[in-house]
Amino acid sequence: MRELDKAAASLHMELIPIGVVDPSGFDTAISHVKKQRANGLISLSSPFFNIYRDRILKVGRDSRLPAIYPQEFAEAGGLMSYGTSYPALFRRAAVYADKILRGASPRNLPVEQSTKFELVINLRTAKQIGLTIPPNVLARADRVIR
Repeated sequence: MRELDKAAASLHMELIPIGVVDPSGFDTAISHVKKQRANGLISLSSPFFNIYRDRILKVGRDSRLPAIYPQEFAEAGGLMSYGTSYPALFRRAAVYADKILRGASPRNLPVEQSTKFELVINLRTAKQIGLTIPPNVLARADRVIR
């Protein structure tokens, strides 16, 4: 959240965090979003949110607000996602497995952070909520769902 707050401040925007800890919290959250007259939504990645993905996506579509989600949400109907490239992560995991199978001690292997990120845009959802994605943004996308 600290990093999101910094990024928002640099764009002269304000983040309004809304915690949801049980399924009934989604209705309260969307009510809060409407009261605050939010201009967009950000859904963070969590196992809890993954369980309720379809409900979260419905809230996003019904609110007609631009929203960014974890990657698998865009593939399921969310507007867009930006995050770690899973294929790149799996390739790095394979390199680690190879090193360990060849005798390297896991504790001697360095911890790595993701270096490849992907932007996915779902044009079907953009059309549903009446949003036009600028061509320069589409050109930057790693994948566009039509």
